[in-house]
Amino acid sequence: MIRVDGLVHRYGDTTAVDELDVTIDDGECVVLAGANGSGKTTLVRHFNGLLEPDEGSVSVNGTPVSENLVAARTAVAMVFQHPEDQLVAATVGADVAFGPENLGLARDEIDRRVRDSLAAVNLDGREDERVDALSGGEVERLAIAGALAMEPDHLVLDEPFTGLDEPARQSVLARLRELRESGTSLVVVTHDLRDVTELADRVVVLSDGRVALDDTPENASDRLADLGIRPPPSC
Repeated sequence: MIRVDGLVHRYGDTTAVDELDVTIDDGECVVLAGANGSGKTTLVRHFNGLLEPDEGSVSVNGTPVSENLVAARTAVAMVFQHPEDQLVAATVGADVAFGPENLGLARDEIDRRVRDSLAAVNLDGREDERVDALSGGEVERLAIAGALAMEPDHLVLDEPFTGLDEPARQSVLARLRELRESGTSLVVVTHDLRDVTELADRVVVLSDGRVALDDTPENASDRLADLGIRPPPSC
């Protein structure tokens, strides 16, 4: 699981996350919502050590992130809000293969992961295309493919649907459903709750760096509007 205890993170004089406690259980899907500046991205960047707490602790699968960054980054794959920041190779296939190669996997296994991950985001057959020729939506999908290729225990997606057309959105959602069914923990950071609440076990809403709501989608729906979040049509 991912466990956050008493987390405080400051940017200068501004407290972005304030004594926050939250747990993501194995195989659980959590939708993390909140207004801009509520602390969502700051929180999830502690899950694999991209940020260090000013106070409190974060552990992944029972091991403090601060004690083993490699283990945390193997167990927790993340798709950034600005996906171009995480692309590392010149071509589509090489970029998706980068993570699995660093795990020391056999070539056949790397190739399988690349094929499966690209197919999941409708980029199959485009391994040789240059990354710098992709559209913004295609870059988003490529970043998701790179995270999927790691086959992590926990997958964190920060605003994963930005820039996606509807076919790509539905393809990504279908893949998330498969991952959820296979036991992968999912944390979806989003302001757009369409479709994702049907995947979720819990909706966690942050406000001013603290947990304002942590409940099932059904129980949370009546309170979302009061917290400045537009409920999905199904709610």
